[in-house]
Amino acid sequence: MADTTFPRMSGWKNGYDPKQVDSFFKRARESFERPTPQPGDLDSRAVRTVGFDLVRKGYHVAVVDAALDRLEDAFAKQARDRLIAQSGQDAWVSELTRVASSLRGRLVREPGEHFDNPAPGVIGYDIDQVDDMCEKVNAYFTQGVAMSVDQVRRVLFKTAKGTKAYDEDQVDAFIDRVVEVMASVD
Repeated sequence: MADTTFPRMSGWKNGYDPKQVDSFFKRARESFERPTPQPGDLDSRAVRTVGFDLVRKGYHVAVVDAALDRLEDAFAKQARDRLIAQSGQDAWVSELTRVASSLRGRLVREPGEHFDNPAPGVIGYDIDQVDDMCEKVNAYFTQGVAMSVDQVRRVLFKTAKGTKAYDEDQVDAFIDRVVEVMASVD
């Protein structure tokens, strides 16, 4: 991993806090380059869930996000390669199958039943849009229909309430698992 420098937002636009971004990428580089993972090292999940404060003239958000996507993919592939080197191809396939099968339970449910509704008065994700994404993900896993990890990673759902919405936390956790599986395969 090379040193990172990112363009800054101009004018009055906010971008990611450069100190936070630089610190995270430095820590990520150290974790990635370590031959054996250590407690506290970053991994693909840490990269996927990191957040940065927005500041005036900070780093360009889209450029940093794209770098984070590449970094997440690199960590996922590294974890796959380490597992294969340590335990063999069958162990990796077994782990991938285990994680993928945990997704299947959600994917085989009827439309409108993939996830719980949010608590009363709480905003969630639009059921129809989430169900559409679940259908596409299911086709990817069961029929080999082409889909990129970025299509899942960057999905945005409209918000809704009550019985027209799914619980955001459940959907987000599901999307994270899908990305985890896809990133380790591609």
